[in-house]
Amino acid sequence: MSHKAWMKTVPTENCDVLMTFPDTTDDHTLLWLLNHIRLGIPELIVQVRHHKHTRVYAFFVTATYESLLRGADEIGLRKPVKAEFGGGMRSFSCEEDYIYENIENELYFFTSQERQNIIRYWLENLRAKQGESLHNIHFLEGQPIIPELAARGVIQQVFPLHEQRILKRLMKSWVQAVCEAQPLDEICDYFGVKIAMYFAWLGFYTSAMVYPAVFGSILYTFTESDQTSQDICCVVFAIFNVIWATLFLEEWKRRGAEFAYKWGTLDTPAESIEEPRPQFRGIKRISPVTSTEEFYYPPWKRLLFQCLEFVLSIQELPRIIRFLPKIVLAIIVSACDEVYKKIAYWLNDMGAW
Repeated sequence: MSHKAWMKTVPTENCDVLMTFPDTTDDHTLLWLLNHIRLGIPELIVQVRHHKHTRVYAFFVTATYESLLRGADEIGLRKPVKAEFGGGMRSFSCEEDYIYENIENELYFFTSQERQNIIRYWLENLRAKQGESLHNIHFLEGQPIIPELAARGVIQQVFPLHEQRILKRLMKSWVQAVCEAQPLDEICDYFGVKIAMYFAWLGFYTSAMVYPAVFGSILYTFTESDQTSQDICCVVFAIFNVIWATLFLEEWKRRGAEFAYKWGTLDTPAESIEEPRPQFRGIKRISPVTSTEEFYYPPWKRLLFQCLEFVLSIQELPRIIRFLPKIVLAIIVSACDEVYKKIAYWLNDMGAW
């Protein structure tokens, strides 16, 4: 039976994120990680279950409404403000929670996507202490635990669960609908701003393509067969395309800004000042710019491959030294061939499921 059998048996009302383990996982590993999650992230509610068909253990992860509110404050989640307090979007604050729309409604204040983002943020930022280890895995101080265990294969998958009730509603109003506007707000609430913005652009682009298609068809119909007439029509159509492309670009800038303002991403901070991804590895140091603690990756490691490429360009060196990078590359490719093959098989099996 496929490992995706989990997705058909998990009640989404009691679980936001599912974490599965290989069927060979021992009890010590499960208890070690469970204790670290419960001590490091007390906001989370974790239940351990075992699937009798796949023989896979899994952690069912969720959180209480009060914990999610604190998490929204921690990550600066932007939520709509009531009209009497100025309206618009603002980063959530527990101290002023009364100013936000639907704050009294625990079922509808957070979308499933927002709940899962908060929980994922907590899980990815569970960090190891100095000297901690699990079997043959030795963690660096401050290293994210769960991304490292996932990379080592200790954790099989960490993924959010779909909410069947909302999926059925989207199936009717979006997938099965004909000649109706896309429910972009519902798409944004469920899948997030990036997905909603993509489909907003795709719908706008499809609609905008009607104009050059209609104009080009009319122009082609009334064009005579002589070369002069065809050349004139080509010039006219080219001018039309230049004007259309300019108007299309400017209109999308305006439409995209409206969506960004409506969905609260117009003035979000740039990625450069956000925290680095949890998978980033390095040594801890005090940043000379911000004077705060950060992970630092030595520049010499980044320059290593550039130096190897530089060796190839030096003609005066002995032939064997100039070919040394190629030899190293051939050895690495041969060593990784089996790994890539296993990944390809795994991806193929996942697609078959």
